[in-house]
Formats: sequence, structure tokens, C-alpha cells
Amino acid sequence: MSKKHSPVWPIYKRLLGYTGAYWVFMVAAVVAMVVEALAGYSFTKLMEPLVNRGFVNPEPRMAVILPLTILGLFMMRSLATLVSDYALARTGRSVVRDLREQVLEKYLHLPSSHFDAEATPVMVSRLNFDTEQVTQASADALKTLVADTLTIIAMLVVMLQMSVKVTMAMLVVVPLIGVIVSIVGKRYRRISRGIQDGMGGMAQTAEQSLAAQQEVKVHGTQAHEISRYSKLANRMLGLNMKVETTRALASSTVQFLAALALAVIVWVSTREALAGKLNAGQFMGLMTSMMAIIPSLRRLTSVQTSISRGVAAAERLFGILDMPVERDQGIQRIGRARGELAFEHVMLRYREDTGIALDDISFVAKPGTVTAIVGRSGSGKTSLIRLVPRFYEPSGGRITLDGVALDDYPLADLRRQVAMVGQKVMLFDDTVGANIAYGMDATEAQIRAAAEAANAWEFIARMPQQLQTPVGENGALLSGGQRQRLAIARAILRDAPILILDEATAALDNESERLVQDALQRLMPERTTLVIAHRLSTIEHADQVLVMDHGRIVERGTHNELLALGGLYEHLHKMQFRERQP
Repeated sequence: MSKKHSPVWPIYKRLLGYTGAYWVFMVAAVVAMVVEALAGYSFTKLMEPLVNRGFVNPEPRMAVILPLTILGLFMMRSLATLVSDYALARTGRSVVRDLREQVLEKYLHLPSSHFDAEATPVMVSRLNFDTEQVTQASADALKTLVADTLTIIAMLVVMLQMSVKVTMAMLVVVPLIGVIVSIVGKRYRRISRGIQDGMGGMAQTAEQSLAAQQEVKVHGTQAHEISRYSKLANRMLGLNMKVETTRALASSTVQFLAALALAVIVWVSTREALAGKLNAGQFMGLMTSMMAIIPSLRRLTSVQTSISRGVAAAERLFGILDMPVERDQGIQRIGRARGELAFEHVMLRYREDTGIALDDISFVAKPGTVTAIVGRSGSGKTSLIRLVPRFYEPSGGRITLDGVALDDYPLADLRRQVAMVGQKVMLFDDTVGANIAYGMDATEAQIRAAAEAANAWEFIARMPQQLQTPVGENGALLSGGQRQRLAIARAILRDAPILILDEATAALDNESERLVQDALQRLMPERTTLVIAHRLSTIEHADQVLVMDHGRIVERGTHNELLALGGLYEHLHKMQFRERQP
């Protein structure tokens, strides 16, 4: 099903609006391009005296005046070209920088549901590739459009001054060139959208293959992954060749039409010369003007490629910038919450076309208590905890913190009350210390104290640069247990009243699990703790256990009460106990 696309001009107008912040550079560029056109006009006008007074009827003083005039004109034109190129490049690169910053800011404020629908590599492609196409439309194409249009106007003025009749004969061909430019522009834009979609798909496929390189090697599927990428690369080759073929055909057609116009000029000019209405200098002026117009017309036709790609890219970027951000209308400010969480008949449906993820969830988690959430895979455990920091909004019911609905708090205030430690720890390509203190202003002593409390200092102390040691991309230089302990140190330093543990020890060996569990015991007191537990042995001392199945709480109570009940919890416990038997 094809998407409806906006007209070109409103998008291009909005894109050009970004250049307004750099109006000084734009004014300098336009003035410089006017000077370029005037220099070209003056040089072409010089053809008449150059031929008539330099060769046909030579004058001695012209031997000095004409070379000096030509030198002066080209020096003026060179300086103007330098100014216009610099000013437009500065404007174009600045617009790209601004768009990249705005798009990244928008992405980081979009609801989590957007990240379920669009792959990360596609977003990165938007930031890198699409914004790069925009600079060609906002700067490079603008240079061609303005400079070559001014050149054509200046040359037409010269031609009209030399001979109105010859100029009018040549102008018969111009409407045909306009029709070609219009047709080519539409085709370019259609193909450009396919190219930008393809670039996102290629980035996504490549990242998947590279991120899963161990699985690819183990299963021997290198050829399959290369084939998958090759199909996309070949499609991109086909689309790019369509662009180049269209550009070449348009350019050669314009060149032929320009040659036709030139032939018309020669034919009409010779008849005018025979009638004594055109001298040799004027004829040279006409020919020089026409020769200057031909490359400008060819560039104006070719510039459709850049403009169409830029407009197609801008359309996608503006689509992102126009998306609604996370709802943040709360006005109830809060410093530090007590931490009483209450779910009241909460329901969650991710999208209209999907089933209910959570159905009629009600419970209270009091400060200083541990609430464990267990259940089979897909029972809704993760969906439930995602609602606390408002990554998703409930479809029904409400959640309160200290008696106030979550959406009555500003998002920043609410999220400051929450610390999360998950099975998949996200670390940044920075130092150990910077990862522990992420998002916080902490001294080295505070960072070290948090690391010691998280049982992380024992391995940090052995590192060559201790807290200043780089961790690699997403903590690649650390083991799983070390990454978990850094995440716990971050949570300890954050000192939030609500702690969410999402299967924090599921993937660890026994020794790492013991160290992590010991660190968690120090972190949990005086906090409202929600624990999603994979290993039921880790939640035996929880104040309440919620057993979930198909998005509902089917059992609740303490560990011993639920075992005595003989229901789903006891079944899960027996299954896990059996798995641990040798």
C-alpha cells in the first residue's frame, strides 16, 4: 500500500527555513553570486570590443586595456566564487548539524512504542544518511539554482542587447527544457525515496549480521547473511543506476536542445549579418552567451537529483520531527517519594490490533518491602514493570505513587524516583567511573563507595586505570557478572526510593550470582523493590509474590503460602527444582 507523500514545495520551503538562522552567510552568498553573474555579463559584453576593436579594426590601446579588464573581471569572479562556496557550505553543514541534533533529541523523547516499531539501525541511517542528503538540497543545489539562474539571466540580457530577433529565436527551445526538468524531478523524487528506504534496510541487515557474528559462525551461515545483504545491495545498485541513467538522459537531451538553439542562433545571425544588422563582435557576444548558458542549463537539469534526494530525505526527517513525544503534562512536583506504589485495575494493550498484555492488575507495594513477580515467559511480568517509569501508558485503570497518579508527576521527577537493574545491562563506551555515575554529578569518593557496596571494587581495583578504565562498547571488555555489579553500583549511587530488578541474576554463574545477590541485599532495604525473578530460590524472602499468567495475577502471597496452595507457583517451583537436579 503506497504512502501519500506531501508536495515538494512545502517541504523544500520548510527545509530552507532552517537556513534562516544563518542569514548573514546566505546574504553574503547571494551577493557573491550576483557579483559572479555580473562578472560573467561584463566578460561577455567585452566580446564585442574585443573582436571589433582588437581584431577587425585594431586599436593600439586595446592591447593593454582588454587584457587588464579580463584579468580584473576574473579576479573579481574568483573572489566572489570563494565567498559564495564558503558561505553556502557553512550554511548547509550547519543545517545538517541542527537537523541531526533535533532528530536525535526527538528520538530520545519519543514513546517506547516507537522503538518497538522501528529498528535502531534504521534510526541511525536517518541520522547519518538522510541528513547528509539534506545538505545537498539546502546548500549545493541552492548554489546551482541561484548562480546558474543568475548566469542565464545575465547572458540573456547580453543577447537581447546584441540582437532581440536572435534571442527570441533561441527562446523557442526553453519551454522544452522546462518540461524535461519537471518530468525528471518527479522521477528522481520517487526513486530517491526507494534509495533512502533501502539504506535503512541495508544498515539494519548489516548490524544484525555483525552483532550476531558468533551465531553466524557457529551455524555456518555466512553465505546466507552475505546473500541477504547482497539482495539489498543489488536493489540499491539498480535504483542508483536509474537515477544516473535518468540524469544522463536528461543532461544529454538538454545538451541536444541547447545545440539546436545554437544552430538556430547561427542561422538567424548569418541572415542578420547579411542584412547588415549584426557585426562580428555582436555575433561573438551572442555565441559566447549561448556557450555560457549551455552548461548552466545542464547543471540546472542535473540538480534535480540533489533536490529530489534532499526533499525525500527531509520529508522523512520532518515526519520524525512531527511525531508526538511522550505525554508529560504532570504538574505535581516531587523531591523524593516515600515509595508506595499502587496498581488499581490496570490494563495494557500495546496496539489496537494486539491482544491485552495486562488485564485487571491490582496490588500495593509498600516502602521497605520486596514484591516478587513470577510467571511463565510471556505472562506479562516485564509489561507490568515498564508501566512504573511510564515507558508505556496503561490502557485502563491507574497507578499511583504515594497516592498521586503517575501521570500527575512530571516525567523527569517520576523517573528520578526509579532505579532499574536488568538482565541486559546497558553500558556506554566510556570509563568504569563514568558508567557508574551516569546521569549523576558524583565525586570519585562517592563512586568508589557505590562500587564497594556493589562488590564491584574487588575487580575495579585490579584494573590498570581503576575507575578510569574504558569498558568498551556496551561493556564488551567486562564479564557478565562485572557488568551487573556496575549496574548495581549505578543504582546504589542513584539512591532512588523505587528499585526494579528485572531478572538481574538470570544469566550469571554461581560465584557471580552470589556477589550480585550480596550487593542487592545492601541495595534493597528502605526501598520499594519490584523483582522479576527467573530463579525462584532468589525470592523466598519476598514480602509478597505475585504469580502471573496470560496478563493476570492468578495467585498472590508469600513463598510458603503459595507452595502450600499447590497451584501454579508450586508447579513452577517443582519444575525448576527438577531442572537443578543432577
